[in-house]
Amino acid sequence: MWTRHHKRRNTGRLIVPAITIVVLSYFSFHAYRGDYGLNAKGHLEERVAELEQELDGLRKTRGKLEERLALLNDGSMERDMLDEQARRTLNFAQENEIVIFRRLGTTN
Repeated sequence: MWTRHHKRRNTGRLIVPAITIVVLSYFSFHAYRGDYGLNAKGHLEERVAELEQELDGLRKTRGKLEERLALLNDGSMERDMLDEQARRTLNFAQENEIVIFRRLGTTN
């Protein structure tokens, strides 16, 4: 009677650790580089800082516009505002004056 002896291979012992290493490396990569990972937190904090600066600028601009609006809405218009509005509407300036037109909302 002939019997066959099969040599045991070591590859069977390496399958589970190999799969474990692949899964752990996948999740660790995405924990660091993913959309909600540690690296993305720094980018989000930078974006928040940029947007807060923009919001501060918009608040300043809005404050300036509200001040100008208060001069028009309180029932009595100041002489400077009245003169400025009349010159802008009529496109009128005296010969010795220099007129500089600015758009509202610019910070120049």
